[in-house]
Amino acid sequence: MQLKSLRMFEAVCESGSFGAAAQLLHTVQSNVTAHIKKLEDEAGAQLLERSAPVHPTPAGRLLRRYAQQMLQAHDEALALLQGRQAAPGALRIGSMETTAALRLPPLLAQLHQRHPGMALELRTGPTASQLAELLAGQIDCAFVAGLPPQARLTGWPVFRETLVLVGVAPLAAFPTPEQLGSTPFLAFRQGCSYRQRIELLLASQGITAVQIMELGTLDAILGCVAAGMGYALLPQALIAAQQQRFGVHWCPLPPALAGIAQVDTCFVTGPQASWSPALRAMAQLLQEVVEPVAGAKEALVAAPVAEPQWA
Repeated sequence: MQLKSLRMFEAVCESGSFGAAAQLLHTVQSNVTAHIKKLEDEAGAQLLERSAPVHPTPAGRLLRRYAQQMLQAHDEALALLQGRQAAPGALRIGSMETTAALRLPPLLAQLHQRHPGMALELRTGPTASQLAELLAGQIDCAFVAGLPPQARLTGWPVFRETLVLVGVAPLAAFPTPEQLGSTPFLAFRQGCSYRQRIELLLASQGITAVQIMELGTLDAILGCVAAGMGYALLPQALIAAQQQRFGVHWCPLPPALAGIAQVDTCFVTGPQASWSPALRAMAQLLQEVVEPVAGAKEALVAAPVAEPQWA
């Protein structure tokens, strides 16, 4: 059954006339008659009593209840997608664990304050797995390292992190290649951009073989660093926030390794035309409260986010 036919059927029931229904829907009476006949053929029952006024038969009254529900659901969904009606909505967010620990709590708190009815779901994992989940439709947006290589995805930088070397003891100077080569590194699993930076760091020092221990959580990495198991490469702002808790120390990477140390965290999602109201609200919040990363402001201006309509 076509929604258009159901809408004409409801108009006839409401107005009591084929002609009045045609006027309400800005069409001709023959079109209404044809759609009603098609509905009756599909239902295998007479739906309307052709009298004055026209009224639904018992079969028509049954169909009308369902027709009203279907039409209401269709109109509500369309209003939500077009931003003409407020709704709590739901948002599935993916993020690197370091970003989730450091950057997202105040953002999510502000998003919840603005839209307390919105259901939020946060998943953490390496950049590669977050992009795979985004492409598979398992999450709505993600905070990952760098812009995505996939043409189907779009994004812009929202945070710039400076990676530092983290160890158990105060580091007066950056370790020598011999020290780096003889000490394990603690990192997330393959697909993590920070782990790739470890490999680049070691290669820049001429180190071709070193033990990299994979740990599942940020707390596990910092806890093992604090226990003296090895080094880690993590954002400076994160270590500053966690230093008192874990008692770890850090030192900056040499200036020659600035290209390894600087990492942009990007907000990545599908094309703007596919966004839900909840996703538009998140993008709008980011543009309002996050200081644009150098070089990213032009991208924000070029692709402004439409203001979502929320109650």
